[in-house]
Amino acid sequence: MYRDHVKWWSPSLNREMEFLWFGKFGRPVILFPTSAGRYYENEDFHLASSVSDKVDAGEIQLILVDTVNDESWYNNDIHPKHRALRHAQYDSYLRHELVPYIHNRAQRGDLAVYGASFGAYHASNFAARYPDVVSRAICFSGVYDIRSQLDGYWDDTCYFNCPLVYIPNMNEEWVGKLSRVEWVIATGEHDSIVDKTREFSGILWSKGIPNHSEIWPGVFGHDWPWWREHLRRFV
Repeated sequence: MYRDHVKWWSPSLNREMEFLWFGKFGRPVILFPTSAGRYYENEDFHLASSVSDKVDAGEIQLILVDTVNDESWYNNDIHPKHRALRHAQYDSYLRHELVPYIHNRAQRGDLAVYGASFGAYHASNFAARYPDVVSRAICFSGVYDIRSQLDGYWDDTCYFNCPLVYIPNMNEEWVGKLSRVEWVIATGEHDSIVDKTREFSGILWSKGIPNHSEIWPGVFGHDWPWWREHLRRFV
């Protein structure tokens, strides 16, 4: 696979941000890492190579992004308000720095996002906040509620970055926008948080937002072998 390592100083985050780009043609797909993972995690665990044939065939391009989870939701050394604000800065990096770069480089507007475990939170939240730029969201083994990271704190920044909370309150216009996103929500039957998959799918359906939900029978599902196996079905 063609592979490119890209980095720049992010004005949104006031720090350097890096990502990997695989492929030269095809639909761009952002791959978020898991909670403690870096941008190269999805390469190290062979998720990128599991779809190498699709990359080499020019069907897709992969963008393996970094996060700032250890500075935001998982930073217990700062007040929850500032955890949320740091995530908001990360959100700005994605929307106002990375997405324009992707559009310019890929010359396509059919962006997909993927994430597993806490990466599924990022994928779902970004797709729900920006359905104008995301056409497909692939969410495996996810939790879609960040209230457990907030020590009981709550404000508007938290609210607007918690898809399990704000989607139920969306008006008809926003429901229409989210209905144009191709939602894939899945995990294994024996995943300890399988109910979170059912809950998120159910919330979308309760608003009339179509989604493809899968509970893989007889397996744990919350690990790399299953994510590699099923990702290629949806990109």
